[in-house]
Amino acid sequence: MSENEKTACSCGCGHEHHHEHECHHEHEHEHHEHSCGHEHEHSHGHEHDHTCGCHSHEEHEHGHSHGCGCGCEHGGEEEHGLWFFIRIGAAAVLFIAGLLTDISWLHYIAYVLAGYDVIYSALKNIAHGEVFDENFLMAAASIGAIIIGETAEAPAVMILYQIGEALQDMAVDKSRRQIEALSDLRADKAAVIRDGKRIELDPSEVEVGETIVVAAGERVPLDGVISSGETFLDTVALTGESVPRSAKCGDDVLSGTVNLNGTIEIKVTKPYSESAVARILKMVEEAENTKAPSEKFITKFSRVYTPIVCLAAVLLAVLPPLITGDAFSPWISRALVFLVISCPCALVISVPLGFFAGIGRAAKEGILVKGGNYLEVLSKADTFVFDKTGTITDGTFTVTEIEPAPGASLSKEELLAYTAAAENDSSHPIAAAIKKAAVGERLEAEGIKEAAGRGISCTVNGKRVLVGNIKLMEEEGVELPPFPETPYTYVITAVDGKAEGRIIISDTVKPDAKDAISALKKLGIKNTVMLSGDRRPAAEAVAGMVGIDRVEAELLPEDKLEKLKALPGIRAYVGDGINDAPVLRAADVGLSMGKVGSDAAIEASDISLMSDDLAALPKAVSISRKTLRIVKENIVFALACKLLFLILGALGIAGMWLAIFADVGVALIAIANSLRAMR
Repeated sequence: MSENEKTACSCGCGHEHHHEHECHHEHEHEHHEHSCGHEHEHSHGHEHDHTCGCHSHEEHEHGHSHGCGCGCEHGGEEEHGLWFFIRIGAAAVLFIAGLLTDISWLHYIAYVLAGYDVIYSALKNIAHGEVFDENFLMAAASIGAIIIGETAEAPAVMILYQIGEALQDMAVDKSRRQIEALSDLRADKAAVIRDGKRIELDPSEVEVGETIVVAAGERVPLDGVISSGETFLDTVALTGESVPRSAKCGDDVLSGTVNLNGTIEIKVTKPYSESAVARILKMVEEAENTKAPSEKFITKFSRVYTPIVCLAAVLLAVLPPLITGDAFSPWISRALVFLVISCPCALVISVPLGFFAGIGRAAKEGILVKGGNYLEVLSKADTFVFDKTGTITDGTFTVTEIEPAPGASLSKEELLAYTAAAENDSSHPIAAAIKKAAVGERLEAEGIKEAAGRGISCTVNGKRVLVGNIKLMEEEGVELPPFPETPYTYVITAVDGKAEGRIIISDTVKPDAKDAISALKKLGIKNTVMLSGDRRPAAEAVAGMVGIDRVEAELLPEDKLEKLKALPGIRAYVGDGINDAPVLRAADVGLSMGKVGSDAAIEASDISLMSDDLAALPKAVSISRKTLRIVKENIVFALACKLLFLILGALGIAGMWLAIFADVGVALIAIANSLRAMR
């Protein structure tokens, strides 16, 4: 339950407490039901675009590289295997031999060897109605060169183009392998104990309730609870935390972690489809298919741009000689160069790759991003809104002070013991904190009666004990001493009609919260807000400790939603990922602080800080800004180079060799720049 969901405290402390931990599992299920579709209604682009933008189904035959609107078949290792290098090498030898011997038919053979697949793809795409792609541009330019008698340029164009494409695909594949390695968490096998025997199965075949055995050095295949043994777990792949976490019998274990020492037995609590690994892999897949606004713009731009430059090339070949009476040959040559230069590969490959690299870099830090669109929105966010319990604080109530009243007959230890006895039957978090603090022999309480919203009365050691709020004490005629003001929750204890003192309980502020807020402000975030269901004094005290600028307190869930919508700018909401679904969804970008493996943390938010560490928040902002800066650099660089080379080509200054650099070289430079986002 959220801090927003106020419940009268049976202990009678007089405050509206927040049963966050009691209802944890119940709310996780609620989140799962509401969040599976993840359909945001706000306008910043929270839409899961699962279309890859391929020009035809045949692109899937070649490794399927997402996002290239130019029609290039950037196929990766399947296309560029041993046969590819043999034929391109042979074509290069024949091309050089043709230059040295002036035998033109060697150039024709070299051209066919180097370019038959490009010509075939161009014809195939034309048959499917996809005319204006890079295959068409290269085929038209090279065949045109042969027609006008430039037989050496045709194989040169194809050889250089193929080498450039191979280099591009190697760069893209390297990036993809790096990112996919981050989510390579799935264990291939699970050792299951069935009928007293140990057998190996695929993790998806293991049923809930069965026991699996994980030896030292093995990856945990399924989520569960340790039923035997103890060890240290390497959680770096899930959280980015480099320090191993100790785990013993009864502790929860997540799939994807690595057992470092000692064999452990784990009772499976979730099927593979609902395990941490399965959900993370699904998230990575969604991230690849969800485009940022910049990516969508580039895809649309390339589909309009390519036909326009093809028309411009035709006009360049025809209009000047018709107007001036010059020969057609030099203008056709310029038009062919213009076509080669025009391919927008640098844009349509490097921009999606930049986002993909940024998502990979975030994953290394234990920050899971569901798509480039959320990374782009986070980079622009100027208002950061925080939940309190479970986000700024750790959500665990503790006794912070035991304060006997002036002239009290009970010591601090006795005051705590009497209070704990009265709270013995309560499962409230405040009662749990008091009982946890009461060490030693527990006193027994009799005749426990609860006064709803006020407190408890009972008998302890033959004495009538009252534990509750000011209202209960007034009703029972107990005179209260002048306790000092405190922003925190407290309960008063009276014995035989006399106030003996009070116990102050508070939620602990996370140790990294203050530094995280300070780091955000250094990044230029000027507007930080806390939305809390807690009492205003308590909320303001916590906000003051960590440096949050503005506090809205004593809010119901619907109040939080209204307060968020009223805030200016682009809003990032940081919540615990368990109970703040409406606010997470209403924000421009929602970030969850859920514990590793929380269903709600993965399902309900756009970005999950898997380490449950607020220090990851400024890291996420920095990564998002660096990614967007690199993407913008690529867009400006590619467009500027294209414009320059198109002008040079149209004026006849740039030849076919320079045209190849304008296409392949610019793309390689932009791709190399995109890969900086991984660092």
